[in-house]
Amino acid sequence: MSTLANILIAIIALMHLWFLILEMFLWDKSTGRRAFGLTPEFATQSKVLAANQGLYNGFLAAGVIWGLILGGTPEGMHVKIFFLACVLIAGLYGGFTATRKVLWIQGLPALIGLVLILLS
Repeated sequence: MSTLANILIAIIALMHLWFLILEMFLWDKSTGRRAFGLTPEFATQSKVLAANQGLYNGFLAAGVIWGLILGGTPEGMHVKIFFLACVLIAGLYGGFTATRKVLWIQGLPALIGLVLILLS
């Protein structure tokens, strides 16, 4: 169970690093606009806000990676639980305020990761 949890947690970290790239560097490019369904005008106007949001996703990725580095130690478990809970809360908030797909893309993997960690 622990190996499966760590694989999912690593995937969550990679997803959040991708979110960082999308939001900080590709927001107003065709890849970013397509990913978020943005018009060129809106992407240009909201670029700074998106970069800020991308930075937060980077912090989430860093925290999850930190937990993976600490491994199965009690500290590692606490760090993983804390940052997965942060990802879950961000996913819930985004799902209710932005678009429902955030619940499935961000929230559900974090919830599954939390359950797997708590069961291991």
